[in-house]
Formats: sequence, structure tokens, C-alpha cells
Amino acid sequence: MSIRVPIVEDFRRTILRLEEVLRLEKNDIVRDSAIKRFELCFDLAWKCIQAQARQEGLECHSPRSCLKIAVQLGLLAHDDTWLKMLEDRNLAVHTYKEKYADEIYGRLSSYTSLLADLAKKLSA
Repeated sequence: MSIRVPIVEDFRRTILRLEEVLRLEKNDIVRDSAIKRFELCFDLAWKCIQAQARQEGLECHSPRSCLKIAVQLGLLAHDDTWLKMLEDRNLAVHTYKEKYADEIYGRLSSYTSLLADLAKKLSA
């Protein structure tokens, strides 16, 4: 059963916005904008998983616990990339350093397909 709530549509829109900024030529403003859009995508991803889990009678209250449940529900493959996304999201939100920003930005394009795949599964 898919979740049909506005949060999934918000999630899908943020993915499009992330993809949009990643097509631009990189500079500091584009990089920082992309990282902020990634943060929004990741936060909406785990909140969508949380909503789906509730529909299935399960509870998760943190990004990490929601990722584990998403694997159980077949929404995500057991993939270390999702854990790296969580780590990058936490670094971006809590520790802003130029070095980390460039490293995170370099991984964003590899994250978009995983985020989009999750959005498809939640909408199916």
C-alpha cells in the first residue's frame, strides 16, 4: 500500500529541485544550494518512510531506524550508500566546513537515483 499524502509529493518535488541545481555549473552558491536541497530531500525521505511504516503498523523515530525499517519493507535495498547519505546529511547540517561541502557535493549526483527510486516505490 502506498502512502498518498502531500509529504510524498513534496519529496518528489525536492528531488526534482536537487536534480535541477546539479545540472548547473558548480560554484560556491550552486554547491551550497545543492547541499541544502539534498538535506531537504533526505529529511523528507525518512519522514515518508516513517509514514509508510506507520501504515504498516511499525514505528521508527529517527532517520537510522527508519532506514532499517525501509529495508524490511522492501523500500530500500540494504545499501551502505543510504548510511553514507545519512552521514553526509548530518555533516551538512551540524558541521559546516568547506572541505566537507566539496566532498558531499561530489556525492550528490549518485544519491539522486536512490532518492528517486524510493519516491517511485512510495507512490506505487
